[in-house]
Amino acid sequence: MPKGGRKGGHKGRARQYTSPEEIDAQLQAEKQKAREEEEQEEGGEGAIGDAKKEKKSLDSDESDEDDEDYQQKRKGVEGLIDIENPNRVVQTAKKVTQLDLDGPKELSRREREEIEKQKAKERYMKMHLAGKTEQAKADLARLAIIRKQREEAARKKEEERKAKDDASVAGKRLQSLSLNK
Repeated sequence: MPKGGRKGGHKGRARQYTSPEEIDAQLQAEKQKAREEEEQEEGGEGAIGDAKKEKKSLDSDESDEDDEDYQQKRKGVEGLIDIENPNRVVQTAKKVTQLDLDGPKELSRREREEIEKQKAKERYMKMHLAGKTEQAKADLARLAIIRKQREEAARKKEEERKAKDDASVAGKRLQSLSLNK
């Protein structure tokens, strides 16, 4: 039983997901609230402002323009004070048509190091296959020794087999001679 005498935790509950329509409705409500606040700050335009507000809430096509206006509005005292921070980088979104895909790309340090590492590995493998590296020389020497040992072992085995055959042939001759008598 969990602490405090409670029966179950929160993790077993069914999750509730927000539908896209509900999200859109919430965003529209927030935009409308922001517009109302702007109008109150400007002093209110009376009946003309209310008519415009109703028209904009009905037209969803103009919502893109409202987003831009809302983003440009500064919060708090930012509208009163101009900040001149030389370290501040303003992010500008580039359009796909403005991107320069044909120009040379500058690689990051990690990418450059990775490419250099691959090239060095390829050079080493070429040298290794040509037998010019110390490791390749050691490998070739070891292989030569192994070949000699195998050739000697094969030669000994062949001699032993011949000696065995000769002994068996000589034994058969003796048997055949002894049977003939």
